[in-house]
Amino acid sequence: MYFYAARQPILDRDKKLFAYELLFRDSLDNVFPDIDGDEATSKMIEGSQFSFSIEDFLDDKLGFINFTLDTIQKKYPAMLPKEQVVIEILETIQPGKRLLAECQQLKKEGYTLALDDYEHQSVWRHFYPFIDIIKIDFLTTSVDTIQTIKQAITDYPHIKLLAEKVETNQQFEIALELGFDYFQGFFFSKPEMMQTKALSPAQMTLAELLYETSKPEIDLGSITAIFERDVSLSYKLLRYSNSAIFKRRTEVATIKQALVILGQNELKKFLSLLFTAQISSDKPAELMRLSMTRAKFAEGLAKLHGSDCSKAYLTGMMSLMDALLDESIESVMQKLPLAKDIKDALVAGEGVLADYMQLMQLYEHADWQQASLLIKALQLPADKVPDAYHEAIYWANEQMRVMGDS
Repeated sequence: MYFYAARQPILDRDKKLFAYELLFRDSLDNVFPDIDGDEATSKMIEGSQFSFSIEDFLDDKLGFINFTLDTIQKKYPAMLPKEQVVIEILETIQPGKRLLAECQQLKKEGYTLALDDYEHQSVWRHFYPFIDIIKIDFLTTSVDTIQTIKQAITDYPHIKLLAEKVETNQQFEIALELGFDYFQGFFFSKPEMMQTKALSPAQMTLAELLYETSKPEIDLGSITAIFERDVSLSYKLLRYSNSAIFKRRTEVATIKQALVILGQNELKKFLSLLFTAQISSDKPAELMRLSMTRAKFAEGLAKLHGSDCSKAYLTGMMSLMDALLDESIESVMQKLPLAKDIKDALVAGEGVLADYMQLMQLYEHADWQQASLLIKALQLPADKVPDAYHEAIYWANEQMRVMGDS
């Protein structure tokens, strides 16, 4: 049996990653409502215990996991580490004495509790002493209702409000003004405003190198010369090529030696990662993590599909450049000397690379039904795609950890 899960980021008021919500489906063909909440929660816990490590998905962040009353009463939360999970009480559960008793016990045991898709009823007041987070659907809940909820929890300052389905920066700004503490959605991956941002000389040098390495036949002399005129870039290349991940027996001492040892594919990865890191220096770190996840997932899809892995990787890494530069993807692609099929995928949504981008977005939103249809259309092995996604998440987490240490 294969385990299918996705994750959606939850950010704080500073757009820093606070947690993820883990989203489960039974398979790419068996989607809600064909599976009930009890079974979904059971399989999520089973998967986190036996199919993958929950830390692989969460790194060192909290994970929100949905629970029904039945799974709570069966003590399923106890199978998960209280330091790393938030028990999310589904909106389908009616507030009653049984649920209240379970909440009291979970809180006593040290778990963090959240109410999902909260709809205000006075009876919930009995639960407030034990609830840490209230999640509100920002698209369907009126401002008046939000103000009513805020008034109701005035005597419980420990309760934080989380706005769900925040998809634009404008919605984020409104939610900020309304006093929300956390925000779930992909607002951070959309441009905040339309403007033109000039690339720095260092960024232009990296863009030039990306172009040189995208040619069918690379010119080692030209690439070496570009590196040699940038001391900082040369240092980073040598440091990277001498890092423990390559397990070299002898130290790499020259630019040319480093380029030869790395090889074209590894060099492309290094450059695209460095370029994206420079561009995203003043952006939410989760945007960088998502770029890396997309890059690795696209590379994995290309391997399964028998297509160009390095182009797929670069396409994934470049797919959020509009958000990183706060301008349209068309404008960004005009600035960057990238291969035509990469630009076609990102600007026009054409070609197999665009199909990979679409599949990535379907995974990010846990739209398993459409993902299944696209996987079939691309004739990808359906049992291998989830593994590629999980590996991409793990790899991105590791890269972020290394970058944080450097």
